[in-house]
Amino acid sequence: MNKLRERHYRQVRLFVVSDSIGETAQRVINAVLAQFPDLNNYEIKKFPFVDSKEVLTNILSDALQEKAVVVTTLVNEELNELCADFARRTGLEYVDYMSPLVKIVSERTQMTPSYQSGSLYLMDEDYFNRVEAIEFSVRYDDGKDPKGFAKSDLVILGISRTSKTPLSMYLANRSFKVSNLPLIPEVPVPKEVFQIDSRRIIGLTADPEYIRKVRQSRLVSLGLTGSSSYVSLERIKEELKYSQNLYQQLGATIINVENKSIEESAQLIEEHAKSF
Repeated sequence: MNKLRERHYRQVRLFVVSDSIGETAQRVINAVLAQFPDLNNYEIKKFPFVDSKEVLTNILSDALQEKAVVVTTLVNEELNELCADFARRTGLEYVDYMSPLVKIVSERTQMTPSYQSGSLYLMDEDYFNRVEAIEFSVRYDDGKDPKGFAKSDLVILGISRTSKTPLSMYLANRSFKVSNLPLIPEVPVPKEVFQIDSRRIIGLTADPEYIRKVRQSRLVSLGLTGSSSYVSLERIKEELKYSQNLYQQLGATIINVENKSIEESAQLIEEHAKSF
């Protein structure tokens, strides 16, 4: 019984080798070790950013000497071949987490892999950029803080019910830092708006009758009825004229949102953003 217990708790030594950070292999190892809750006699050595045959050969030789299991997440084909050849010649215990699946996916799709180290972290970077953009757009929604205009990738202007906020949030999900400002003739436009590169300013517009119908629907959804200057056609025309004059003064790019989905309007804005 004691001998069996001794074998059960024999030390496991793992070498994690990667041409990036090595976090992918570490996560898999953690999942494997979680299957052995009583195991505490193990050692993990990390070897990140391995990019030469000489360095890799030294690591493999050390692993062989220390009777370690080598776990790799290498995207470089030559380095993977070196590991496989070394393991065949020496009997080194070796697990390649990347190349077998990369090969299968490549064969199935007839696509060539990028063989770019750290691609997962490039995706993670995109994710965090998107989160940052969303947080930014929430913070500077509806003209909450004029200081946000100068920091914005895009500044969206428009009278009420031209979809400023939905467009801002959609574009934020595309990693654009967007602020927006509601335009009201009686409320002065912050001076910061006049200091922005005109290419970054988007002015939203639509037909007066279209705006009126959208506003009426909004009032109904809020349980409000009766006449209001908010849905007055003359008032809406006044607001649109004011906004149009401001757009011309600022050199804004004008987008007509009438009968367009958020996605359609956002696509027009994105196409414009590619030009600068």
